[in-house]
Amino acid sequence: MASVAAFPRMPVFPFPSIGAVTPQGSFEDESLVHADALYRTALRLTRNPADADDLVQDTYLKAFRAASRFEAGSNLRAWLFTILMNTWRNRLRDAGRDPVATASDLIDRAEIPQATSGSPEAQLLNSTLAPELRAALESLPETFREAVWLRDVEEFTYAEIAAMLEVPIGTVMSRISRGRRLLFERLTAGRATQRAAGAAGDTRGRGR
Repeated sequence: MASVAAFPRMPVFPFPSIGAVTPQGSFEDESLVHADALYRTALRLTRNPADADDLVQDTYLKAFRAASRFEAGSNLRAWLFTILMNTWRNRLRDAGRDPVATASDLIDRAEIPQATSGSPEAQLLNSTLAPELRAALESLPETFREAVWLRDVEEFTYAEIAAMLEVPIGTVMSRISRGRRLLFERLTAGRATQRAAGAAGDTRGRGR
């Protein structure tokens, strides 16, 4: 997947301290290591920096309050992302939006093969510049976008994503397959448009 270095970094927030709860260091310190990744995902979900800030802060506050329930030695990053996704879904429900309404029937019926490292989809995604990829990701329906993001950018396993989204693993795989194909199609179309525009410009230049 393309580098995500160009994505905005999360602002520094004044989180409250709750004391050390892990052998490797304080729970807060270990949790805040993942702040940038959480913010990137929050920004993709909300599409608004202020809302993303608020979503991440809410995620950390909930995580800190529930720190005693975290099992030391388990995947803290996946645990934080699960809280983030749950918080986001709750906000959608509170706002009267169905978090899984976006083409859910189509998603669950999709049987498009998954992109492998040697497939055209994977090769294009790996070579795509960050701005181009970001625009294509933004254009995906929300349900596809979050699944592709969690798998191909944040690199969570299918099982971890299934737990975060509270759906079966088969549904996760279907969403990712469909999302990757849509992303590939949109990136390919974008590049074709750029090539056509460049060719038209060259023709006009030679005609002068």
